[in-house]
Amino acid sequence: MKVILKEDVETLGKCGEVIEVKAGYGRNYLIPRNLAITATKGNLRAIEQLRGQQQLRQAKVHRAAETIKARLERVSCTAEVNVGEDDKVFGSITAQAIEDLLAAQGIEIDRKKIMLEEPLKALGVYTIPVKVASEVTANLKVWVVKKTE
Repeated sequence: MKVILKEDVETLGKCGEVIEVKAGYGRNYLIPRNLAITATKGNLRAIEQLRGQQQLRQAKVHRAAETIKARLERVSCTAEVNVGEDDKVFGSITAQAIEDLLAAQGIEIDRKKIMLEEPLKALGVYTIPVKVASEVTANLKVWVVKKTE
């Protein structure tokens, strides 16, 4: 079954592409979720208008992501942790903790977008990539410092 994608589908392709899928997948998943339409001559002509609208939406999302990126790169988060002998950190700083630090500064970022390979377990300054949009990644500075008592 040939379908035209109405939106970007990560595993299939971009908006406006004509792709071949199994009939059941197209009928039962893509078309009911308004992700695709059947590839007919009339739909192929109508998809051009849809592509223009999609490009405008993507440009708007990209501009918003760039402003969030600029804001994230200006911000610096400080995580105070308890330390033991030889400045060994108790516990670790996770993506959830970084999300909470950003929320305290008024920036709402989903923890799944914080691309932390493994939790931070030592004192120091770290640069953490944050995926703001599909093509926009910001670098966030996170300071892990000793808690003062």
